[in-house]
Parts: sequence; structure tokens; C-alpha cells
Amino acid sequence: MTSRLTRWLPSVPLLDWGRQYNRDTFTNDLVAAVIVTVMLIPQSLAYALLAGLPPEVGLYASVAPLLLYAVLGSSRVLAVGPVAVVSLMTAAAVAEHAAAGTHAYWQVAITLAFLSGSMLLLMGLLRLGFLANFLSHPVISGFISASGLWIAASQLKTLMGVKAEGHNFVELLYSLLHQASNIHLLTLGVGIAATAFLFWVRKGLKPLLISWGLQARAADMTAKAGPVAAIALTTVLAWQLDWQGQGMKLVGTVPQGLPPLTAPMWDLTLWQELLVPALLISVVGFVESVSVGQTLAAKRRQRIEPDQELVALGAANLSSAFTGGFPVTGGFARSVVNFDAGAVTPAAGVFTAVGITLASLFLTPALYYLPQAILAATIVVAVLSLVDFGILKSTWAFSKLDFIAASITLLATLLVGVESGLVMGVVVSLALFLFRASRPHIATVGLVPNTEYFRNVLRHDVLVSPKLVCLRVDASLFFANARGVEDHINAEVAARPNLEHVLLQCSAVNDIDASALESLETIASRLKDSGISLHFSEIKGPVMDKLNKTKFLQHLNGRVFLTNYQAIQALTPEVIQ
Repeated sequence: MTSRLTRWLPSVPLLDWGRQYNRDTFTNDLVAAVIVTVMLIPQSLAYALLAGLPPEVGLYASVAPLLLYAVLGSSRVLAVGPVAVVSLMTAAAVAEHAAAGTHAYWQVAITLAFLSGSMLLLMGLLRLGFLANFLSHPVISGFISASGLWIAASQLKTLMGVKAEGHNFVELLYSLLHQASNIHLLTLGVGIAATAFLFWVRKGLKPLLISWGLQARAADMTAKAGPVAAIALTTVLAWQLDWQGQGMKLVGTVPQGLPPLTAPMWDLTLWQELLVPALLISVVGFVESVSVGQTLAAKRRQRIEPDQELVALGAANLSSAFTGGFPVTGGFARSVVNFDAGAVTPAAGVFTAVGITLASLFLTPALYYLPQAILAATIVVAVLSLVDFGILKSTWAFSKLDFIAASITLLATLLVGVESGLVMGVVVSLALFLFRASRPHIATVGLVPNTEYFRNVLRHDVLVSPKLVCLRVDASLFFANARGVEDHINAEVAARPNLEHVLLQCSAVNDIDASALESLETIASRLKDSGISLHFSEIKGPVMDKLNKTKFLQHLNGRVFLTNYQAIQALTPEVIQ
């Protein structure tokens, strides 16, 4: 009983890495935490504004989730907190139920985090991490690229100092064009300068520092702190030059203090309306986290457990809901920084949470004069790195069906909406999968001269007989493709008037379901009525075990051969001679 219960209880990775913790590990984690904290403070503020929430909520969402993930997460370096795509999805979901900037809006965002966390935790306990495999890479890439474009466009109004709204990308651009005459020039100038500076910092500062003699790692870490320099400089300028008096929007008062204790709204009607957005946020957040975590873990020959990640992310989101936050997940940029800065264990996340807490207690008054345009520039620079149109070129060259999935997801996200775009991408991806599955590759094979090997007659010079057709089915047989196999065999029979034997090479068939078995019975019966025998070769053990439980082989008017070569020896020996 105890062992069964243990199987369903989540593990606590802290107990593993905590035993080996030492002074050197502590030093590495602390240094990484300082660097990530410096990066995370402006990002948290910016992503909270992107989600339509007060900036301090971004700080709240960056404390408790880091602590919970440090205890339960299987990745040693994943940094959990607000991220751009999830913030955009949060804004899209919450805006349907409350006006941005209101207390009700914040309450709905908290409820969304609670529902997302509950779903992730439940999926983790039920070991449902494999469900993320239903989101193909082209769909995710198309969705994230479209989201990156939408997020960048949504920040243009802040960079321009105007008001603009839109339910999709096109409406937003149309609204921005109509506001062109109302641009606040000072805001635009500061925003463009900050954006250009941040792009240069990302690409050009590190080589410059190295040319000045700074070590590569130190130069890289200094470049990562570039946004903080932009924030500090513009905050001082806004204070000294009274930019607020000249019409520029500032962050304003950011409350000091620890994250508050909060609770979700216990409204079942609201829960029902938020279920789909919460599920989509959960899946997208999980896929992003696992992708980042696996990539970084592989570099150190470590591994992560997807089901454990579901539990950890679920706990992180629940903690966010009860401490005034909104949905969170593992962020790509900050996790890479955490890795590059030398973090060894999730304790770096604990130190980062302490740093964010100290910032919430003592540094928030300094944020009053921070121009909102600087945070918008931070978001634009961060999200444009997510845009990858290369996926369209590569999928067009490699797989037209994947190109269709990526293109539809990208266009639907831009033209219809974030949630609808992702759902449409998943539906199209599954539909294309079923389309592929219903059309298995079936090769007509022949004997390679002077060998016992069989190859495709369209690709090789092989030996064949007009009395026999050998078909290699390169897929398992199930309900979706059974009719396709049946039609293919019928076509082959119709095209060969002298045919006496049909041989199915089953070396690639890993399973046969009930529908496929029924199709095989139909095929065998039709061939028998036509005076043609149906034979099989190279059936795998598990498949043969299933067939032996039926009467199919007993009624078969052909034979089952161990190898294709043995079948040719018995049925058409003249081919070998």
C-alpha cells in the first residue's frame, strides 16, 4: 500500500541536491542570483504592465514561485517568473472579465493563476507530461513568433505616448496609425533611444568590453545588466528634467512591502469561463519550461523529469495566486543567464527571491520616476528575439504539412487572437497528423540481385516476378490507415492480371488494432475469391502474439514466413535462380 501511494506522490528534488551543497556551490549560486535579480526586476515590472497589472504585481509573482520551484523543480537552473507570452495570454484572458488597472482585474488574474496551478499540479500527479507532445514544434514556433510580434506591437503605443486598442494584431496596427498625429515626441525620442541602446547592449557591448581587456564571462554578465543602466539613467533624467511635467507617463508610486496574502475568487461561473485560457496557459508554459530546462540540462549531462516539472510549476502558480501574482513559468532569457552565470542548484532561485523581496521593501520608491517607455523598450527587445520566421522557410523545404501548421498558427494568432490562434494550430496539427497517418508509406519491393535484401522497385534495380507482389507497409496498422492499405492492395491487384500471390512485409508494423484486423480479413477474403493467396513475412513477436489470439491465421489461405527471402524461395523460386 505504501509503495503504491509513493508512486503517486511527487518527489522532492531538494533532498537530492541539498545533500551535496557546499561553500563553492553557495558562492556560485549567490553570484548567479545577483545577476538574475538585476535582470529580473525590470522584466517583472514590464511583464506585469504587459499583463495589464500594476508593476508591483510582477515583483510579487517573482518571489514565492521561485521558492516553491527550488523545492520541487527537477531543473537545476530554470528561473521561474513572469514571461512575455504568458503575460500576453493573461491579458487576453482577463480583459474579457474586467477592465485593466482595476482591483477586479487583479482578482481575475489571481484566479487564473490558481486555476493554471491546479491544472498543472493535477496533470503532474496523474503523470500526464506526455500530453505536451501533442503540441508540435512548428505550431509552438508559429504561436510564439506571432505572440512576439503582437507583444512588440502592443508596446508601440507606450513608446509613442498614445492610446491604442485592438482585439487582434491588424486592429492594433490600424489604431496606432490613427494615433500617429497624437505622438508625444519626448516619449517617442526616449523610447527609440532606449530601444536602440538595448539592442546595441545585447549585440555590441560584449565585444567592446572584451576588446578593452575584460574577460569574456565578465563582459557577458555586464552586457546582461544593460537594461538596469538604461533604467537608472532615464529615471534620474526624468526626475531632474521633470519629464512628467512635460507629459511623459511614468511608473508612479510602487507600493513598498512584502507580497500580500491573497485568494482566488470562488466564483464557479468565472472558473468555467477561465478553464480554457487556464489550460492553454498551462500547456504553453509547461512546454516552454521543459524545452528550456531540457536544453540547459543536456549541456551539463543532467536530465529533468517532465511530470515533476508539472508538479513544480503547478505549485509555483498556486503560490503566485496566494501571494498576489499572476501565471508564471520558466523563462528562457533569465534561465540562460542563470546558467551562464554559473548557477549550480535551484538555491540560486531562493537567493533571487530574497533579492526581489529586498527590492520590494527598499527600492520601489526609486521607481516612481521610471518612464513607462523604458519598460516598453525592454519588452520589445526581449520579445523580438522570440520571432523566428526561419521556421517557415525550413518547414517549406522539409515538410509542407508542417509549413501549413506553422503558417496557420501564426496567421490565426495575429488575425483572430492568442487563444484562438493556439487552439486552431493544435487542431490543424492533429488534423494533419491524422491525414499523414491515414496515408502510410507502402513500398513495392523486390530482391536485390545476389543478396537476401529487398528494396523499393522505384529506387533500385531489383528482381521481381509477375506472379507475386511484395508490399512493405511502413507503419503500424490501425483504424485511420486500414482503409488506405486496403485500397492500395486492391489497386495493385487490379494492375497485375497474372498475379497469384500478395506478400505483406511487416518489418515496420509494430501493432495491429481491431479495425485493421477486420480490413485484413476483408482483404484475405477478396483475394481468395480472386484466386490469389495472401502471405505475411517478418511479423514482429508482439504482433504475432495478438494474431495468434484470433482465428485470422487459421483461415488464411496463405502462409506466414520468417523472412521475405524465405517467402520468395517458396513462392517464386525462379526469381532467385
